[in-house]
Amino acid sequence: MRRPDHQPSHWSVLGSGICALILTLGVARFAYTPMIPILHSETGMGEALAGWLAGWNYLGYLSGVLIVSRLRDLRIKDRLYRAGLLLAVITTLMMAMGESPVLWGLSRYLAGLSSAAGLMLGSGLILNWLIRHDHRSELGVHFSGIGLGIVVGVLVVAGAGLVWSWQGQWLALTLVGALLLIPAWLGLPTPDRGQPLTPRHLGAAPEPRASWLWLLQGAYVCAGFGYVINATFTVLITEQQPLLQGLGDWMWLLVGVAAIPAPILWDRIARRLGYLRTLQIAYGLQIVGIVLPVVSGTLLAAIISAFLFGFTFIGIVSLVLTMVGVRYPAHPAQIMARLTLGYGIAQILGPVLAGEVAEISGTFDGSLLVVAGLMVLGLICLQIMTRLAPHAPPSTPTHEGPT
Repeated sequence: MRRPDHQPSHWSVLGSGICALILTLGVARFAYTPMIPILHSETGMGEALAGWLAGWNYLGYLSGVLIVSRLRDLRIKDRLYRAGLLLAVITTLMMAMGESPVLWGLSRYLAGLSSAAGLMLGSGLILNWLIRHDHRSELGVHFSGIGLGIVVGVLVVAGAGLVWSWQGQWLALTLVGALLLIPAWLGLPTPDRGQPLTPRHLGAAPEPRASWLWLLQGAYVCAGFGYVINATFTVLITEQQPLLQGLGDWMWLLVGVAAIPAPILWDRIARRLGYLRTLQIAYGLQIVGIVLPVVSGTLLAAIISAFLFGFTFIGIVSLVLTMVGVRYPAHPAQIMARLTLGYGIAQILGPVLAGEVAEISGTFDGSLLVVAGLMVLGLICLQIMTRLAPHAPPSTPTHEGPT
């Protein structure tokens, strides 16, 4: 595909990033979640295999993050980003090609690589373009593509399921992904245009002490467990409630709807309260959402739980990564990679352990309670960090970000 030579508007660039997130996360990754109960009923896939496949997906994502953390050349990043877009379409097609766990595992691993390209490389390239062309770094708008991706995935799965079996649903997702590939590819220009970055983008305040970063690392690992159980098993957890059978896809749709405005809203809250206090609120709300399905099997509890998860999970990620850009403006990519490493390990272990426990016990209640406890531990880390805050620079916005 050829990219246009004319100067695009910043809205078209942001639009390409949103399409890329819908493709690499909404289709290649998150569509797997509403497909789990369908694969369970039509192919006999059990909870354990579902967890292992999710674990392979996160291993692929983590592998991609490690690769991205070592890249410096923007042109290489651009090529790998576009390769990730193609990979997202191919790996979705692979899920329709048979019932082999090996094939599915390979698909999920490669889809994880494409997710890292779409999220890490795509976000960095878009932010770099915005800065070089003197635009505001409106990545809150960009990250809304994650919530939109969830919504698109659910609607495609539900719509295709009215007329086709599980293979037809994966083929429908592949077609939608191929259509999204076009604006995602064409909308982002080459990264070597515009004015180079200057020292004015770097903050002059000293970096926080090492203990502050270790506490953030611990809190983010806990958030990884909090995220992955819900992101993988929300539909299945809902379907296992006797009064909620048939509503799993709609709960996952609600997750996506809540996630669309979340990054923008959390950024505005952080401007008033600061990043740490805002993160504490997000952790607290997510704990409530995790525990609700355990204490109540009602529709209202499921709705509140899905909404709270969608509203908080992307907010936590965007707040943490933005705070890293503020605290470590000279080398944010290295710190982001370090934090994402712990987050990714939690994403690998979480679904595997939860799936195995659920298959033995017949319920996800135990896994949800353990995850809620880990989120409480993460909240404690954030509270300790608040006491160390006077030794860190204030939470002021910055234009610096991953490149």
